[in-house]
Amino acid sequence: MSSVSIIGLGNMARALAGRALAGGNEVEVVGRDQAKTKELATTLGGGATAGTFGTVPTGDLVILAVPYAGAAAVISEYGEALAGKVVIDISNTFNADATELVTPPGTSGAQEIAKALPGSAEVVKAFNTVFGHVLALGRPLDVFVAGDDPQAKAAVSAFVESLGLRPLDVGDLKMARWLEGVGPLLMGLARNGAGTFDVALGVSILS
Repeated sequence: MSSVSIIGLGNMARALAGRALAGGNEVEVVGRDQAKTKELATTLGGGATAGTFGTVPTGDLVILAVPYAGAAAVISEYGEALAGKVVIDISNTFNADATELVTPPGTSGAQEIAKALPGSAEVVKAFNTVFGHVLALGRPLDVFVAGDDPQAKAAVSAFVESLGLRPLDVGDLKMARWLEGVGPLLMGLARNGAGTFDVALGVSILS
């Protein structure tokens, strides 16, 4: 199993923490508000611990569960505390009405995050194509994974499997832009063709 630190206290952070604990992983939750952080750890139970924002995370895997707009500030505050960590970026980079990406052409939020991190940290894109409330249902889902370092991707994939989910490697980190492009697609599908946000994307392998 994995040791994971989750930076953020929102719905995705809670859903990931719950499934991680159910999968036998060690979980540290971290937020700017220490009281809310401790409250979440207590609510989660299962041995979840409350970390201190800005200090070295205890987990080998660090899930950056904050909006993309706030990611740069979080990374700046952590600085070298994230050195040597595998950072999982779960953010989406679409605009307010979920019609366009806010990142410049040819790059992605994950790639920009990688530039801001210490050189020894590795970024893996994952979980951004799954709604938090759907993840919390506990059902089997597909999780698309992109990253440049094979060992980092293997570690994240093992973590994904521990959650009862199927990791699907889509290639190196430049593919993160296309994963982030799935965000508006999924929002459009939920609002139109599916008619519900209780929806998830997956892959059928025909063989």
